[in-house]
Amino acid sequence: MMPYKPTQPMGRGTSPSTDDPMMDFRARLIHQQAEAAERRKLDLAEQSSRHKTCEERIRIWERIHEVVLPKDPAHRLVDIIATNTGLTAADVQDEQRRRMALRSAAAAPIPTTPGLSA
Repeated sequence: MMPYKPTQPMGRGTSPSTDDPMMDFRARLIHQQAEAAERRKLDLAEQSSRHKTCEERIRIWERIHEVVLPKDPAHRLVDIIATNTGLTAADVQDEQRRRMALRSAAAAPIPTTPGLSA
């Protein structure tokens, strides 16, 4: 009489194999998702951190939401950005004005002195 020996199940085994590329993919995917969740958690904390400037908080908000700060001071996102960043609407509008001034300065022609050639 032969002793009972269970047979291997057909198809994939129930234990993960180190040679299984799908398990590697799944493990990498789970790791990437965990990293992304941790990064988002940190970004959300930083966007309202008192240790960050208004500009930094708003830039973090823009990166998280993939939205650029609107140019219109009356835009409905101004209040949302202010709430999410722990700033006031006036702080957000100050950043809008600061950015507008930077754009205007960058667009202004550079004055040249008559008689000098480049």
